[in-house]
Amino acid sequence: MVVRLSIPLIDPRASYLDCKEEIDAAIARVMESGRYILGQEVAAFEHEFAAYIGVQYGIGVGSGTEALHIALKACGIQPGDEVITVSHTAVATVAAIQLCGARPILVDIDPQTFVIDANRIERAITSRTKVIIPVHLYGNVADMQSIRSIADRHGLRIVEDCAQSHGATYGGQKSGALGNIAAFSFYPTKNLGALGDAGMVVTNDPDLSDRVRLLREYGWRQRYVSEIPGLNSRLDELQAAILSVKLKHLEQWNEERRKKAKIYTGMLAPLGIVCPSEGLGVKHVYHLYVIRTRERDALQVFLKKKGIQTLIHYPVPIHLQKAYKDLGYHHGDLPLTEQCSLEILSLPFSPGVRESEMEEVANGIRSFLNSQ
Repeated sequence: MVVRLSIPLIDPRASYLDCKEEIDAAIARVMESGRYILGQEVAAFEHEFAAYIGVQYGIGVGSGTEALHIALKACGIQPGDEVITVSHTAVATVAAIQLCGARPILVDIDPQTFVIDANRIERAITSRTKVIIPVHLYGNVADMQSIRSIADRHGLRIVEDCAQSHGATYGGQKSGALGNIAAFSFYPTKNLGALGDAGMVVTNDPDLSDRVRLLREYGWRQRYVSEIPGLNSRLDELQAAILSVKLKHLEQWNEERRKKAKIYTGMLAPLGIVCPSEGLGVKHVYHLYVIRTRERDALQVFLKKKGIQTLIHYPVPIHLQKAYKDLGYHHGDLPLTEQCSLEILSLPFSPGVRESEMEEVANGIRSFLNSQ
């Protein structure tokens, strides 16, 4: 029997409908311009987004994965190098490292915040380590003061993975302005989402910025003349124009996320559910609202029968996935990551989720717990 979803995890149309007239006008403007790749819309959005983050340079690329890949290449990552990051992340993080021919070194997470445990980084550093990638997962931000201190002591660069942290802050600074260079995804479901694939690299370093611009388009500074081997990863005019419109609404949408996360926590914490928590000095932007419960699998089935969609971000840690068995990790190597993967559940959540829907989700969870 097919269960009709009455409460989806997220509705990607919502942010479009929230500013439909502005977006439709921006689309029409691009379509009529006759310029569809790396034109004035891209240049304008690069400037606007960099200013929003609080950095000097923004370089639009084709996706968040490509943003990470190009950021790493700009840092000089090559075969034989090691990059420290987490196993509890989207596969894109590790895929980008391997696209450079480098080796991902995976460390455990803080089970309260779901981001890299800075206390575990130093012991993973070797003579081959070149970069640390803190993944600011679910809208939270890693302990960047500690990570910066470690990186400085060992002469390492920090590449922030900001795919899920648009507008989140640490110590008053936005994620993306806390390392040497950062990568953003504008996948449609992100806090700032395009209507297709899109990404951006941001940095304060003029040399890294210059290298990213060369890498994203065949190594060209002069058209058809390659200074370095490059890629084809260009942000198109249409997505840039759409993102420029949405950027004006991002702070409001993030405040709605924070407000609704507080409401969810008020409903669920008294039930014994482990709710999301912010790191010290962090302003969480709740890309996802992720709970923990040991009855996760049964709860997910129960909610599905009630028409409530949930997802698991992420069900199998990267170090235990078949595609990455050659990394040499085994069950038990990252115990906190592995335990979290068995307990986490993403609930329906977005700026547009209605409080009545949140109450229905909470009531469903209450009914499930009462039936146990």
